[in-house]
Amino acid sequence: MLKPLVAFHGAVAVQRQSAGALGLTLIGAAGEGPAEPTSLAFSGKAPEGLPEALADLKVVAAGATRYLLESAAREWPLQAAAAHLHHDVGTAFCRALPPRRVPLAKRCLWALVLTLAASRSGLAVLAALRRQGK
Repeated sequence: MLKPLVAFHGAVAVQRQSAGALGLTLIGAAGEGPAEPTSLAFSGKAPEGLPEALADLKVVAAGATRYLLESAAREWPLQAAAAHLHHDVGTAFCRALPPRRVPLAKRCLWALVLTLAASRSGLAVLAALRRQGK
């Protein structure tokens, strides 16, 4: 049994392009754990009879230029010179980084502004400063 190149979870959009290098692009969610937005583009013509949308699709590399698209209902063979896989890992990457600490001067400035904005006289001071700045 061949190992899947990618296993999409849920709905998969199928985009065909008649002109250009990429003839078929599959867009959906894949990945272990929380699903990541994923696109898989092929440098080849889309197989005949491939619908506009699929569900729970697996793509298997069956050779150097041969691929097999497997859904629960059917399989489609695909001949393509190359496959281009992109996982958007931005959310996981940003979650792994600790947030940047806000500089002390900026925190003090906003604390002062919010304290002034809490009273009528403070609002008048802020309005006067704004008029001065223009």
